[in-house]
Amino acid sequence: QVQVVESGGGLVQAGGSLRLSCAASGTLIGAKTMGWYRQIPGKQRELVASITNRDDSYYADFVKGRFTVSRLRFKNTLSLQMDSLKPEDPGAYSCNARFIVEPKGHYWGQGTQVPVSS
Repeated sequence: QVQVVESGGGLVQAGGSLRLSCAASGTLIGAKTMGWYRQIPGKQRELVASITNRDDSYYADFVKGRFTVSRLRFKNTLSLQMDSLKPEDPGAYSCNARFIVEPKGHYWGQGTQVPVSS
């Protein structure tokens, strides 16, 4: 069974930086895509950034130029470097790992809170 565990959340001041990490364990198969999503109360979960096993990355418009997603090659570990944090960046950030071969499916971590003080 694949388990996804995040770490690195915590209170940070606006303008500051934070690094989130994620690891998917329980399989030797590489995830096709890993990504970070954000959940804000009252809103749908949204994709923040993702990266494929070929290092193709995607960023939501509101984080472009500020956040950097990275992944160790051939590893199911993911990081999100969050710089120049804004007061509108807070939320529950969750890591997702998507496998296209067994263990096929989407796997989610519990999420980590990222509060930003202004």
